[in-house]
Amino acid sequence: MSIIKLGIIGLGNMGSAHCRFILDGQTPEIELAAVADREESRRIWAQSHLPGSVQVFEEGSQLIKSGLCDAVLIATPHYQHPDLSILAFQHNQHVMCEKPAGVTTRAVREMNQQAAAHPQLTFGMMFNQRTNALYRKMHEMIHSGQVGELKRVNWLITDWYRTQFYYDSGAWRATWAGEGGGVLLNQCPHQLDLLQWLCGMPKRVIAFLHEGKWHDIEVEDDVTAYLEYENGATGVFITSTGDAPGTNRLEVSGSRGRLVCENNQLWFDELKVDERDWCKMSKEGFATPPFERYEVVTGSYNPQHVGVLNAFAAHILRNEPLVAEGTEGIKGLTLSNAMHLSSWLNKPIDLPFDEALFEEELNKRRAASRYKKRQQRGAGH
Repeated sequence: MSIIKLGIIGLGNMGSAHCRFILDGQTPEIELAAVADREESRRIWAQSHLPGSVQVFEEGSQLIKSGLCDAVLIATPHYQHPDLSILAFQHNQHVMCEKPAGVTTRAVREMNQQAAAHPQLTFGMMFNQRTNALYRKMHEMIHSGQVGELKRVNWLITDWYRTQFYYDSGAWRATWAGEGGGVLLNQCPHQLDLLQWLCGMPKRVIAFLHEGKWHDIEVEDDVTAYLEYENGATGVFITSTGDAPGTNRLEVSGSRGRLVCENNQLWFDELKVDERDWCKMSKEGFATPPFERYEVVTGSYNPQHVGVLNAFAAHILRNEPLVAEGTEGIKGLTLSNAMHLSSWLNKPIDLPFDEALFEEELNKRRAASRYKKRQQRGAGH
């Protein structure tokens, strides 16, 4: 095999973007072989904009079972991600899954088990923010010990502003039955993945989620979460789709200094002495350890989705590293599930949490969801 025949399931914003990446020649080892979408308007778009060699299907399952593809990219609404991934594995096809991995960790755990049962197949997650030079450098500095032992992480990310028109553009959007959540499931899976990739998984989560605070929607559009880590470190994660102007500022503090990522720049306040040592040896009550502030050189390489796709092909063809293993998708989803459950029950949630209880609470909300009524009214696509 010298080129990967790829099928794309879901032709919304991201699915159609992936089609363009491939047809523009940005993924030289990937050929677009087939696409699928349940929406007739998107199939019509595919038939008029894609080469005649690209087969168009209504159902993702039809595409998978056709045998036309070596691999599939799944860019459907969230609930479908695990089922389609599992079906692709069962038909001996490699899988690249868009974020999030799914809606519930139990469904994603089943997906991961199927991936493990097919070790000859490549399974990747579209965590394109891991290709960002800023976050790659932060990962290197944290995991090399340069920042010292983790003490605190704060991420204020509120530059996701969305209007009511955005939420009204699709019946599935911002509904428990159609999407499975709000800002945590739609806008923030990349940041929740980065949070655990950089700092590891916390042991406890306490969260306050406001549903329909800034928009006429049934899911969360404003979140404040507190995290506790095994070593005593703490974190705060704040996000919203209702702030304008928004902020994206990530701080990671360790015993050796503090990283600050904001406005596409990375700064490091590097302590001359480890704070834990300074605290014990200093003979002055108010003296702080000396530090040097400097901007970290990260480089400009930032291939995003194209980089993830090219690494996916290289892994299939030559066993080169993926940007993100598909099985890692459960980690960020664990954080969002725990945040939802904490807010619904109004109490701290220890990890691992009760997956059955989460699904029970989610299903209560799905049963009362507006999704079907919006479908009947023809809200969006």
